[in-house]
Amino acid sequence: MNNLKEAKERYDSITIPPELSERVQEVIAQSAQSRTTDSKIIPLRRSRKILRRSMGTAAAAAIAFTVLLNTNTAFAQGMMDIPVIGAVARILTFQSYEKEEENIGISVEIPSLEMISESNSGLADSINEEIHTLCQQYADEALQIALDYRTAFLETGGTEEEWAAHNIQIQVGYELKSQTEDYLSFVITGNQNWSSAYSESRYYNIDLKNEKMVTLRDLLGEDYEQIVNESIQSQMAAKAAETGMEFFTAEEGGFAGITEQVKFYINAANNPVIVFGKYEIAPGAAGSPEFEITK
Repeated sequence: MNNLKEAKERYDSITIPPELSERVQEVIAQSAQSRTTDSKIIPLRRSRKILRRSMGTAAAAAIAFTVLLNTNTAFAQGMMDIPVIGAVARILTFQSYEKEEENIGISVEIPSLEMISESNSGLADSINEEIHTLCQQYADEALQIALDYRTAFLETGGTEEEWAAHNIQIQVGYELKSQTEDYLSFVITGNQNWSSAYSESRYYNIDLKNEKMVTLRDLLGEDYEQIVNESIQSQMAAKAAETGMEFFTAEEGGFAGITEQVKFYINAANNPVIVFGKYEIAPGAAGSPEFEITK
């Protein structure tokens, strides 16, 4: 903790060249334009093309995984110790690595979904192929953005020592949100500690009994949009009254109803929880607002 505090103090004491801010904004704008064209993280609707291109990689990864299970005792034992979710599926770390380039730290942890049933639906394979592509793409793009930032920093008068004190970190990982007999819900995340603008998340909600991805319609019925919108509006009003939390108005770009891109996970009560990004519907102090939708 003391090391973190000292690092922060060193970082805060750095004098930033006046030209740097403009250069950084140029880098961010250029990167954002490129990512808008190429997509920050490849949308699910393009995943079929991605999956076809990734088949060779996925097959090689599967072979490597099998070799590890059969040749590495510690690895195999670790797999055995992972709890099985409803005797149907389990989520485990398939690949993890850490590296550093130009004083930029990169930490990547890629999960893998394993279905225990003998079904041939292919759901696990398709999800794993997509996850591998998403995680690796985010790490590569985030590193390039950080390298561009470093170039701008040095070209505007910053030193190598000052750059190192920034302690730029890129993290790609996952979090298990819930595991029940009915559903498995987890999220893939990508973060850069120097810019919240490049945080990414992709939620996976799986119906274990029917081996398919779950939608809000599946959970809440045909009137799911009305149910979700009314619940969020009610909860926003309650939070504003109880805690003084501020939310953007619809005119300010705030919440005006869910879209097809709405993000959600399923909690332990099997209820969907709608998740908004930082600054999406409220000031940054609100973090990433979440709203549980009860049935």
